[in-house]
Amino acid sequence: MSGSPHVLPGAVPPHQADTASAGAAARARRVARSYARRLESTPIGELWSRLLEVEFVDRSVALAAKLFVTFFPLLIVAAAVARDGIRQEILSGVTDRLGVNGDAMALVRQAFASPEATRAATGFFGVLLALAYGVSFTTALQRVYLRAWRRPPGGGIRNKGRGALWVGGVLLFVFLLAAVREIIGGKAGTVGAWILSFVAGTLLWWWTARLMLRGEVRWRPLLSTAVLTGVGGSVYAAGSGVWMPVTVSGNFAQFGAFGIALSFVTFFTGSAFIIVVAAAVGPVLAEAAGPLGRWIRHGAATPLEPGAPPPLPGPIRPMRLMDAFGRGAEGSGVDLPAGGGADEAASPPPVA
Repeated sequence: MSGSPHVLPGAVPPHQADTASAGAAARARRVARSYARRLESTPIGELWSRLLEVEFVDRSVALAAKLFVTFFPLLIVAAAVARDGIRQEILSGVTDRLGVNGDAMALVRQAFASPEATRAATGFFGVLLALAYGVSFTTALQRVYLRAWRRPPGGGIRNKGRGALWVGGVLLFVFLLAAVREIIGGKAGTVGAWILSFVAGTLLWWWTARLMLRGEVRWRPLLSTAVLTGVGGSVYAAGSGVWMPVTVSGNFAQFGAFGIALSFVTFFTGSAFIIVVAAAVGPVLAEAAGPLGRWIRHGAATPLEPGAPPPLPGPIRPMRLMDAFGRGAEGSGVDLPAGGGADEAASPPPVA
């Protein structure tokens, strides 16, 4: 009796099956690389490269953490100086967007009990600390815009002044929304506040991008970022009304007040992701060579203001969509070391 395994008639030998499987996998990789190579020269590929360049995941998480420790202290301070009707509308707007209800609502409402109680709890140093947190958030926000546009660092103490100005603008925006809800009242007031939030929010983010970039980028190239941030933020806030109440209630029942904080961090992470992605879209569209890019630049060679410092150089080898499928002799024309891939190639230092 032979020592070789018996193969049934018509069956594929194991070594042939392995070869066929490896061949199918190789063909799938080639097809994926082919499509990825085509997308690399499109705005999608350029956006992916720019997002990786600004480290969008890390930036989103860092921005969300700053937003979490900034948002509520500023709202509490704003409620302390607002009259009763405005204070109640601020509380209503926040709880509606964040999906706070039931027992969690009672806990959150304690922070907005009355102007006297709030002022007694915060005090002068509490107000200063809340403003300091707000300016600290603008530092992280400015870093996102500067990296997205490859702007050199700088600004010094003026950046702190810009941060304070931005905090004042946001507080004015909050008061404006609350006043509309109070004056109109009912469902019409809520709808009016949403419409105002969409329009005024877009204008606010347009001004924000210009302010954070120190006026070095012209207004028109920043419009796409403003629209995407305003529209994306409004849609995200509307959608959060579906999943946030369930998340808040479940986390509060399981973890108490800490569960509410976890839910808010989740919400703010999504908001920060929208901000970072929208910030990266602006330079990708403005630097495009096609008709859209020329229109955004208004016929100029660069989206920068005259006299603005030149942009920093981009990465040595920008990340591409093909990196998701591996790059070797077939993908890039360069043989990589055995066991290596694109991820093991030398990475360029951060831009800013």
